Amino acid sequence: MSKTEFEFTDDVKYLKGVGPTKAKSLSKINISNMYDLLTHYPRAYEDWSNITPIINLLDNESVVIVGTLSRPEKIITRTGLTIIKATLDDGTGKISLNWFNQDYLMTKLREGMRLVVIGKVKVEGLFGNATMSQIKSFSILDEGEVPQLGVMPIYPSTGTLTQGFFRTAIKNLLNKMPTLKEILPQDLLDELQLISLDTAARAIHFPADRIQLDEARRRLAFDELFLIQCGLMMIKRQATEESLGVAHKKNGNLVKQVLEGLPFKLTKDQKKTFAAVAKDMESETPMRRLIQGDVGSGKTAVAMLALVKAVENGYQGAFMAPTEILAAQHYEKFSKQLTGLGIRIGLLSSKVTASKKKKEEIYKKIAEHEVDILIGTHAIIQEGVTFANLGLVVTDEQHRFGVSQRSSLEKKSAILPDMLVMTATPIPRTMVLTVYGDLDVSLIKELPPGRKPVQTFVRGVKSREKVYSFVHDEILKGRQAYVVCPLIERSESEKLSNVDPATEMYEMFRLGTFRDVNCALLHGKMKPREKDEIMEKFRAGEIDLLVSTTVVEVGVDVPNATVMVVENAERFGLAQLHQLRGRVGRGAESSYCILISDGKAEHSKERLNAMKTISDGFKLADIDLKLRGPGQFFGEAQHGLPDLKIADVFRDVEILVAANDAAKKFIDDEKKLEYFAALKKNLALAYGDKFQQITEA
Repeated sequence: MSKTEFEFTDDVKYLKGVGPTKAKSLSKINISNMYDLLTHYPRAYEDWSNITPIINLLDNESVVIVGTLSRPEKIITRTGLTIIKATLDDGTGKISLNWFNQDYLMTKLREGMRLVVIGKVKVEGLFGNATMSQIKSFSILDEGEVPQLGVMPIYPSTGTLTQGFFRTAIKNLLNKMPTLKEILPQDLLDELQLISLDTAARAIHFPADRIQLDEARRRLAFDELFLIQCGLMMIKRQATEESLGVAHKKNGNLVKQVLEGLPFKLTKDQKKTFAAVAKDMESETPMRRLIQGDVGSGKTAVAMLALVKAVENGYQGAFMAPTEILAAQHYEKFSKQLTGLGIRIGLLSSKVTASKKKKEEIYKKIAEHEVDILIGTHAIIQEGVTFANLGLVVTDEQHRFGVSQRSSLEKKSAILPDMLVMTATPIPRTMVLTVYGDLDVSLIKELPPGRKPVQTFVRGVKSREKVYSFVHDEILKGRQAYVVCPLIERSESEKLSNVDPATEMYEMFRLGTFRDVNCALLHGKMKPREKDEIMEKFRAGEIDLLVSTTVVEVGVDVPNATVMVVENAERFGLAQLHQLRGRVGRGAESSYCILISDGKAEHSKERLNAMKTISDGFKLADIDLKLRGPGQFFGEAQHGLPDLKIADVFRDVEILVAANDAAKKFIDDEKKLEYFAALKKNLALAYGDKFQQITEA
């Protein structure tokens, strides 16, 4: 590397100790530049502060020892217990090591390796024979690596990338890296008692002690949440404050007619949400609102009223659904409810655009305002679709689209249209601030009156025959049912497992229990048109039993479907199980969700018991977050937002709230404008094109 200046965007291969080969391995875990490596945070830490010589070991003492491994061997006892035995020698003495039922260690442990081992020892006999059978953890040292006293990082790793490699590479990076400049004002650091960014970035890898580690983690978690909050708020400000939107008039006669013509009365939550939407639409500031409602809570009715309000004011509305069959279903419902009022409804999907003539016809109608409300899939945002006067955009199932696609739809109009986003994915309260920081949020928790709760049962595999006998009886009564499996087919690694793939279950049903009814198979490897045809037949009642993977999670409304059976239910998260349960219970008949599982893990049992006793999706989402952690929640909740590297929105609720408050003050304070350039730079560095619309502004 010819240049001497340090840049975080520099390729990691130029770092001492890395090189092209290791850089290729690093790319597999999404590390390509210096910043990626710096923010490859340890997954755990081991305290190597007090390394004890083997000669000084005391009975029943928890210790850290370092030595050379010899004679690793696998022993199988008469009872079938597997023991991996080895000896560790540190020059002052030897200790026997025992690992129980960990066969895989024979592929890791080699004669002559140097290890750091942490655990409790047993010292007995006249000569003080030492054994460690309660091994808490161990680390393999690289050749020539000298263990250092202190709190040592343990990194997420893969393939040939060892802990020693990461420690050495990151030490080299920290030595090369200049003192990091602050991105936060000093008054904010003082107020929240945060340590400096430079200290935190170094201490998170090699802390002096546990106290400094906690301080470093708190600072970096705050920065991560603060950056995302600021990014989302800047998007919102750019979309609302810097552009004038559509100022609609108060609700008029057309909205009144639709309200009076609804086959049901709005719930209190629906009324409250529509009032908030109407108020937003009547402001010159473009609406940016999320309607978060449980399955079947009536979000679509509120969206329809908002679209009618736009039409009443002389504007067009667009409603974007995630699948063709859902778009067709919304089109049918809207047409039935609105066409008699003179509102012109259009449908745009790949089926329509497959015909050049039909495509040109619908494009022309949209451009000449012969369509008032356009319902469609992502085909709406394709090139060639031009609206005459787009005033409101509604996106259904927000996590299927994301920020960039919303932005594409907004650009379809000369004016900035109002934006309404709907999701049936219950977002835990602690996540809403972060996931939807660029939107105002309305909750619809109340279910429409008369809707019967779905009865939920957990059954073991031994009860499967009884379960499917019950399902068969329901079908003979004229009902329909779903059976959902976690996999399409059995992979090599799953051959000996107790998982039940959809393809095998379908064949078993078709030739056995359900041979006298119409069965069909649905999964993600099928072509979109084939999937739509199967779902359409199921909706029309031509299919009695649908065996599927989770592709039915966001499905169509089939009021006649009364049973949802989920195989290997322990393999699903609570939010996903709740979404699947929401496929039934949409008609007047009693409905059932049966979770089949022989999962032995405590957290699996806890999840399934929660499903049995709780029907509130928001409560389940909170439990799911506690049990599973935030993990990839951003990816599930709002496609396009980054996953968190160090913050944990469940554990760090206080930090999240502080970051949210600080971001609001920061964005609104003109005196802080000097920090905006650094803020944008860090957003671009940390999240690439996720916040492109503001980092390039």
